[in-house]
This record gives sequence, C-alpha cells and structure tokens, in this order.
Amino acid sequence: MNKKVEVLPDISVLVERSLDLILSKVSTAIAQRGQFTIALAGGSTPKPLYEAIAKQKLPWDKVHIFWGDERYVPPDHPDSNELMARRAWLNHVDIPASNIHSVPTLDGDPAVSAAKHEQHLREFFNSAPDEFPALDVVLLGMGDDAHTASLFPHTAALKVQDRLITVGNKDGNPRITFTYPFINAARSVIFVVAGANKRPALAQVFAPVADDFTYPSRLIQPQGELWWLLDAAAGSELSA
Repeated sequence: MNKKVEVLPDISVLVERSLDLILSKVSTAIAQRGQFTIALAGGSTPKPLYEAIAKQKLPWDKVHIFWGDERYVPPDHPDSNELMARRAWLNHVDIPASNIHSVPTLDGDPAVSAAKHEQHLREFFNSAPDEFPALDVVLLGMGDDAHTASLFPHTAALKVQDRLITVGNKDGNPRITFTYPFINAARSVIFVVAGANKRPALAQVFAPVADDFTYPSRLIQPQGELWWLLDAAAGSELSA
C-alpha cells in the first residue's frame, strides 16, 4: 500500500486538490484501460467536488459511476446519495444512463438488493466469484465515529469478507454498502475529510494500535494507493 496524507488549508483548497487528483486518475485509467470507474461517497463534504467535476470536459462515455454505499431509500428521496450526486454533477453532463450504476433500493429487502447489486458488479467487471475487482477510484468520507461508506462501528458488515456488497446498519436503518475487502481492491482509495469534529476519530485511525471494529476506517488498507486529503480543521494535528 502506498499511503499519502495531505493537509490542505481550507475546504476550497481541499476540493481543488481532490479534483486535480481525480482528473489525473481519469486520464491514466482511460489511457491504460479505455474507461474510468469511480465509486462516489455521500455526505456534504464531496458535494462541491461533484459540482467542480461537472464543469470539466471529459469523455463521459468512458466514465462509469458507482456508489460506495447508499441509504435504503428510493432514488428520489432527499436522503439518497444518488440524488445528491445527480443534482450536483450527473444531471449536468452528457454521461450515458447505462454508465450510472445505481444501487437498487426498491426491492423491499436490503439483502435481496445487496445480492442483486453484487451480481451486477460481477457481470460488469467480469469477475469470478472469489475475486474482488478493482475500481480505479473509491472516494470515501469519514464520520466522527470513524465509519466510512456504511461500515459502522461494531456492526455485522465489518465482518463480511467474502462478498463485494453487504447490508450496513445505522441506528436500525439498513444501507447497502461496499465491503471493506472490495474497497481495498481499488487502485486508489481517496478519503476526503473536513471539520474539527473529525480530529478524535482521525487520531485513532492513524494511531499505531487501536481497535479496527471501533474505528472502521482503519480497515481501509488498499492494495493500491491510499490518499488522505484533509482540511486543516480535521488534519492539523496529524502526521503521516
């Protein structure tokens, strides 16, 4: 794993740096493999990043969009990560509908939806049942409890190591989420984290010794690059 930590002065610089990094990954992936695959994060922090990406002139027919996790709500629900990304980015660019790989949330059973999404991913990547395909970029945020995607502390999702997709749980509300081994298969994992409220969790995530199941972001140890892009409020006390 190649780990890199950057602490940026403020949110605007954090967004600019995140944009530059992602654009470099787009160019490399398309040059090497003919397409670019990215899993998006939810939450408020990446919204200005998505708005910035929407202004770029990219070969959108070669860009494939996934989500690292999704709340189990309809895609037009105000809490939907997909809805946020569509409003900030995807509705403003000429990307083919077939390149947007929505998380199914209308089956009435999260386990059914998780299995359906896993099958779709395996067909898209043409991966064997025991393989973890590699996305070019998995974009992640982190909560002040050190959760990432919908991998919350001391939940069953943290123990799933033989699937790409599982059901996460937040206060009794189901979510569909990448498993941490699937995240770790990515060529690049990019955490984008802002806010002083993240400092205590980051201290534990970066500590030499701490409990992975209490601080789930510690489980993210990808085979490729691991980027931590932090604003000063979040990262000023950290060292790589």
